[in-house]
Order: sequence, then structure tokens, then C-alpha cells
Amino acid sequence: MRLDLIAIGRLRGSPERALIDDYLKRAEGLGRGQGLAPLDEREIELKGRVSAADETAALARAAEASDRICLLDERGEQMGSRDFAKMLADWRDQGASGAAFLIGGADGFDAGAAPKAHKRIAFGKLTWPHRLARVMLAEQIYRAMTILAGSPYHRD
Repeated sequence: MRLDLIAIGRLRGSPERALIDDYLKRAEGLGRGQGLAPLDEREIELKGRVSAADETAALARAAEASDRICLLDERGEQMGSRDFAKMLADWRDQGASGAAFLIGGADGFDAGAAPKAHKRIAFGKLTWPHRLARVMLAEQIYRAMTILAGSPYHRD
């Protein structure tokens, strides 16, 4: 099952970019043997003044080819790492060909333009900068791969 991370904005040569690249490279290496690859990250940069509806519509278009859509949303479900890993494995085992994880812009997702999500998840009740949310998502995907592979990386 293909995994796509799709986010508004570009990180370019930031420290966060290096962390994301590292986690995704590690995750893809483990994921291949588990049917959870390839991993692809796409950054969407819209020019000029854009609304949350414009950003949300662009994310929805980018995720059209995915069987499963997960929105990272402050109002989403808070789940543990093992539950996240189980969600990925379940989607894979149900025959999904791809899953897209969407991270909106600073104003979040526009309710009228948001794609139908199979899951909405939050990284706790704290507000996180989008750059860090992307790092955290990449790390959680890597962590999920280690859990599914039986690696000692994740400790309960």
C-alpha cells in the first residue's frame, strides 16, 4: 500500500526537512517488506492570498488516487502509536492501494472543501507548528513500521 504525506507549504532546506527525509527513508526501508511502500511526500505551495477552502481543495485533489484519507486535524482522534500501526495494517489488509495523510495550512481544513476522511487524528490537545506536525507524522509512520516489524524501537 502506497503512503502519501501531502502538506501545504514547502520546507526547503530546514532542519525539519532533514528529519522528515530521515524518518521517511527509514520507514520505506522497513515498509517494503510489510507491503507498506512506497512512501511519497508532496508539498503544495499556492501563490498569493489563498483561503483555507483553496488549500483544502488542493489537498483533496492531490489525494484523489488514495483509497484511504487521513486528515491531521486538531479536532481529530488522539490515538496511540500501536493503534496507528494497527490502522495502517488494517487498511493494507483490507486491500487499500494507497493512503494519504493530509496536513492543511495555518487555518486548518475548510469543512465545505474537505475530502471525506476515513480517519481524523490529532497529536494531542496542544497546538503544533505545521513543520513539527510533519516531522511527528513521519516519525509515527516510521514507528508504526517498527511496531509491525517487531523491532524494539517502540517501547510501551
